[in-house]
Amino acid sequence: MTSKKVVELFYDVASPYSWLGFEVICRYKNVWNIDLKFRPAFLGGVMKGSGNKSPAMVQKKVLYMDKDLSRLRDYFNVPMQHPADPIGVIFKKGSLSAMRFLTAVQEREGGNTMAEQVSRELFLRIWNEDKDITEPGSLSEAAVKAGLSESEIKELLELYTSPKMKDKLRSTTQDALDYGERSGSDLSLRNDITSCDVKNVFKQVFDI
Repeated sequence: MTSKKVVELFYDVASPYSWLGFEVICRYKNVWNIDLKFRPAFLGGVMKGSGNKSPAMVQKKVLYMDKDLSRLRDYFNVPMQHPADPIGVIFKKGSLSAMRFLTAVQEREGGNTMAEQVSRELFLRIWNEDKDITEPGSLSEAAVKAGLSESEIKELLELYTSPKMKDKLRSTTQDALDYGERSGSDLSLRNDITSCDVKNVFKQVFDI
């Protein structure tokens, strides 16, 4: 029997390209026979570490993204709607709190399953409902919709601001930057605001 290929998905809920990659890989993980591991990372750290310029500073990138995301949304059938102020949502309010919260979710027993559910709710809050993801109350609402209990949410709200979770997210973000240099049999995908050709990524990786 062929063992499953391990795929680590680095992502940030502030990135619309992350949501597209997230939904496609979750949709087909059983078809592709992969062992999917979620790795919440911080987009701001990835952009700073990679030297990538914010779309807010490159007008042509903004125009390209608008058309590109509309096409990809329809192609992959993901219910994405641009927030009223996408630059403000991504780069001013940011996602640091949300990604620390997801890091705490991932660290719990059975966290990979919970991370998928909570991540999806956070993606929906930004990219479908145009709602906040920075305040504890917003994170709680997403966790409730994902099916977490009151006691689980209380524990996560206490944990996600801890030094341990801050260090863990920082470490995972560095892994996202370094992933191309790592060796071994595991396969890693980094979906961020710079990953603009999602269809070709999946074609090259999974031969679909």
